[in-house]
Amino acid sequence: MKLLLTGVNHKTAPVEVRERLSFNPTSLPAALEELKRCQGVLEAMILSTCNRVEITAAVEDSNEAEKEIVRFLTRTGGIDAESIAPYLYQYRDQEVIRHLFRVASSLDSMVIGEPQILGQLKSAYSTAKQCGAVAGALETILTRAFAVAKRVRTETAIGQSAVSVSYVAVELAKQIFGRLDDKTVLLVGAGEMSELAARHLRRAGVRRIFVTNRTHDRAVQLAKAFDGEVVPYDRFREELPRADIVITSSGAPHYILTRQDVRKVIAARRNRPVFLIDIAVPRNIEPAVNELDNVFLYDIDDLQQVVDENLKARMQEAEEAEAIVEEEVKRMISRLRVQEVKPTIVSLQQRLEAVRMAEFERLGGKLASLTPAQREAVEALTRGIINKIAHGPITELRRKAAEPDGLQAIEVIRRAFRLDE
Repeated sequence: MKLLLTGVNHKTAPVEVRERLSFNPTSLPAALEELKRCQGVLEAMILSTCNRVEITAAVEDSNEAEKEIVRFLTRTGGIDAESIAPYLYQYRDQEVIRHLFRVASSLDSMVIGEPQILGQLKSAYSTAKQCGAVAGALETILTRAFAVAKRVRTETAIGQSAVSVSYVAVELAKQIFGRLDDKTVLLVGAGEMSELAARHLRRAGVRRIFVTNRTHDRAVQLAKAFDGEVVPYDRFREELPRADIVITSSGAPHYILTRQDVRKVIAARRNRPVFLIDIAVPRNIEPAVNELDNVFLYDIDDLQQVVDENLKARMQEAEEAEAIVEEEVKRMISRLRVQEVKPTIVSLQQRLEAVRMAEFERLGGKLASLTPAQREAVEALTRGIINKIAHGPITELRRKAAEPDGLQAIEVIRRAFRLDE
């Protein structure tokens, strides 16, 4: 049995190639059934996300199966082999294990440490399991990959620091206010960044979200997505004293909030702090606002600086995570080699038992006069001799299985006892 992984990801292929090769969830079962019918494929799983499409398989012959899997990808993606060849990567055996462990641990992601990939990998495994496409060595490796990912999360801080601008904004809000479930948010502008920030704020417990935008319909659409309320754009300044957190992403070419505007807001709030997040370019909020007491203003550059610092911290944690992965890869390989030697151990035991039984048959006439008790004693004696003879080779087989030169030692034992005859 060999391991084979073929795929493309955000590092090797542009989005127009990845989308051609991708599988939607409803098409996966049928694709897996077709993949199982490919020559030499014993087990298989398809991982398809916006950033990667990978087929992992346990196969009989890696050379022939590799060609079959590439043909499968080109057929299902409607693309010729020459077109995708420059973008494909292919791993075998030990490299497959290492790659799966790194993917599960989010060490191969666009954003190192992001948690989504582990859920996507588990979903891909679950679909393959339901289709009967994984049930042996590949399943063992995948379930271990999940355990490795958990260990990385537990023993390192790889996923603890925010590495997106919108998420950083929410983390800073937590530092300022502590809890967010009793805070009110006002979104000025309804662009993508505002939407991402609102999503993170909702997850952090914020319940009241107000949305204002020059285009009223877009404000209504965003407010509906987060059970929020719409504030007319020409009246949003009147609502500012109610807002603890204000996120601006308006396309206005000038400041829509000045120092004087915010001074009035703080007075109306009786000096209760307000957190202003200006993610617009050009900026929506006059920088001098930051000079006011109880006002915390961050613009896009401030947030990006925090993101960059957090990314550096994650990279340092990633070094520890890589060491964990290498340790786990060695353990997994040792475990698989021990499993691979089991058929040889069984063959050795069967071979020695056959020799014992053949000798009993040859001496059948001479043993006929033995009483049942005597015959049972002879049986026990010969079985004991066979077990003692087998003990040394079996112990050596198990010991050598985990070593790099183990296959050579296993082959010597197979030839010595003529196990291939």
